[in-house]
Amino acid sequence: MEAGEEDVIVSIHQPNFVPWLGFFDKVDRSDIFILLDNVQFEKNEWQNRNRIKGPNGLQWLTVPVQHRFPQTIAEVCIDNKTNWRRKHWNAITSNYRRAPFFDRYSPLFENVYLQEWTRLVDFNIYLLKQVFDMIGLNKPIRLASEFQINQASSSRLASLCKAVDGDIYLAGAGGYNYLDTTPFESSRIQIEYQEYRHPEYPQLFGSFIAHLSVLDLMMNCGDQSLNVIRRKTGT
Repeated sequence: MEAGEEDVIVSIHQPNFVPWLGFFDKVDRSDIFILLDNVQFEKNEWQNRNRIKGPNGLQWLTVPVQHRFPQTIAEVCIDNKTNWRRKHWNAITSNYRRAPFFDRYSPLFENVYLQEWTRLVDFNIYLLKQVFDMIGLNKPIRLASEFQINQASSSRLASLCKAVDGDIYLAGAGGYNYLDTTPFESSRIQIEYQEYRHPEYPQLFGSFIAHLSVLDLMMNCGDQSLNVIRRKTGT
């Protein structure tokens, strides 16, 4: 079923570290975007690491954290005993200094890495907002922790949609496997599933690699980045 003109589309996602293109597609297709900052932190997932591309292929950027199970994302602190910010910035500079739009974006990203950060969630959300602004993605952002919702799993998601008067919940493709539709049906909230086909775009260093951090797209495509995200064709 297609969304009506008056339907409010809501998407919900953890505040990941400079995510892949499909993350931004969900935001772009939504009227309201909620960052799920009060769920359990997932070690070795996308909340504190992502991949960029260099002459030797994939390279990980990892934000070191001090994590104690079962901390929520909002409770996790960054481990600043090592100079991870310099390591990240050196990797970004060495791999993208010849990219067409490095000179445009490098001062903005460098400024982020010059700042000191304590909580992972603050660093990730600040970076997300900077990227939204750079690529022209203007959407209202809410935090799940703003709402007094203590339910878990699908019930939490349905209640968040209801709290912002959402009519449609835009779920990731993985939602087919885990989403319980009952609480959405009870609240008369329709579910749509994202099926994002990753577009190809010009990259440095040989054959195209999909599912990288949005940093790779921005450095290579600049002000066309949002248009590329919306193209949704290719691999």
